[in-house]
Amino acid sequence: MTTMLSSDLPLEKIGRGKVRDIYAVDADRLLLVATDRISAFDVVMAETIPMKGAVLTQISAWWFDQLGGVVPHHMISADTAEIVDAVPALQDHRATLAGRTMLCRRTTVFPVECVIRGYITGSAWKEYVASGTLAGEALPEGLQESEQLPSPIFSPATKAETGHDENITIARMREIVGDEDAYTLESMTRAVYTQGEAIAREQGIIIADTKFEFGRDANGRIILIDEVMTPDSSRFWAADAYQPGRPQPSFDKQPLRDYLDAERRAGRWNGEAPPPKLPDEVVDATSKRYLDAYRRLTGTDLVVK
Repeated sequence: MTTMLSSDLPLEKIGRGKVRDIYAVDADRLLLVATDRISAFDVVMAETIPMKGAVLTQISAWWFDQLGGVVPHHMISADTAEIVDAVPALQDHRATLAGRTMLCRRTTVFPVECVIRGYITGSAWKEYVASGTLAGEALPEGLQESEQLPSPIFSPATKAETGHDENITIARMREIVGDEDAYTLESMTRAVYTQGEAIAREQGIIIADTKFEFGRDANGRIILIDEVMTPDSSRFWAADAYQPGRPQPSFDKQPLRDYLDAERRAGRWNGEAPPPKLPDEVVDATSKRYLDAYRRLTGTDLVVK
């Protein structure tokens, strides 16, 4: 499969994230193209990670199929043949889009990330160690790193185009989106996480935390959008290797982070752009980690079509 650093399609490009390029199809539909770009420590690498875009797209599609009865969502199709039939202008781009493309309903996107944490790790752990809180809210005393929380904690964040999202309180979220929508977004987030965590656990994966995005469609419904419980938006841990009291190995870009950490410690990289060139073995190990996440979660190997 050909890797993709950036897409160039005969449609109006209306957005470009760290990974996804977004195109307008018409007034009601969008095309999301997951490239093979990868970032770490807020720096986008020059190299691509083979199969990464397809893994992200097809894991999201798998979840949307699983969650259709839980919440409404924006996916129309992630099947390349169906998408090309629906958008004939893409006919000559079928091969490059295979597996990495999703046709979606357009929405007005809420300007918050809906983060939910079932375990205390990452930035939440750092804040807890420093102050015993998460986004300013007190947590129980005596928690260990990576410990399962008594109940999942909803901790929204502001959306950042570059850099890290910033954790905010639920009170601040209510100020941004209004009380009624804040309640709905939290309820939908909890419903999706509860269902998704249970499904993933049956496959031997712990979803320690994840983030969702929501939008309002043309009919006024709030629906789930963007990517869902992928290795980029979630922390996947192997249930059979889980041990609280320490960091957990994860199914994402950990080989890349480890390499960049080593380069920083050796004084060969200052943590800013441009990043160091990635050795082939780091690219390969990272690609295999994403494919392993897909295989473990869905129970099948990824077949791109």
